[in-house]
Amino acid sequence: MRTAKIARKTKETDIKLSINLDGKGQYSLDTSIPFLDHMLSLMCKHGLFDMRLKAKGDIDVDFHHTVEDVGIIFGKAVKQALGNMKGISRYGQASVPMDEALAYVSLDISGRSYLVYKVEFSKKSKIRNFDPDLIEDFLQAFVGNSSITLHVGSPYGRNTHHIIEAIFKALGRALRQAVSIDPRVKGVPSTKGVQ
Repeated sequence: MRTAKIARKTKETDIKLSINLDGKGQYSLDTSIPFLDHMLSLMCKHGLFDMRLKAKGDIDVDFHHTVEDVGIIFGKAVKQALGNMKGISRYGQASVPMDEALAYVSLDISGRSYLVYKVEFSKKSKIRNFDPDLIEDFLQAFVGNSSITLHVGSPYGRNTHHIIEAIFKALGRALRQAVSIDPRVKGVPSTKGVQ
């Protein structure tokens, strides 16, 4: 089983995360940010990742520190769980509709961190007290610590919640495809011979 346990404690956050990439989509999530918990649960369910996450942060100040640090620890956990990456499919992509919204995710477990984020919200309204701009910060932290190249886009959508929900469902499905073991792949899937 490809698993990892990561802990991170700063003056702003205290986070513990465990993940099983070969799971069944079971999760226990508590970041004290209900919308983030909801999005991560969708990612786990569609990615078939088992994840336990407990995060405490200075959310009385702002959600930014907690959201970003969850992205950091999630990226580190995925990288650790992948180990030597031998036999993985490496690439993953998914396009997911959510009512009137559409989102796509394309990723490469390349050993190179890069985020292309092409998402615009029709209005800068918060989802309750959650700022949608934090999604890009979460994804930037994730790629920076997982060494993954990630392209995310939403060509259209009216409802901000639906756009973000489609992104997280697509992320789960694309990541599930990329981390899956392909029995035909021998070693690391790269002509360089290394990731």
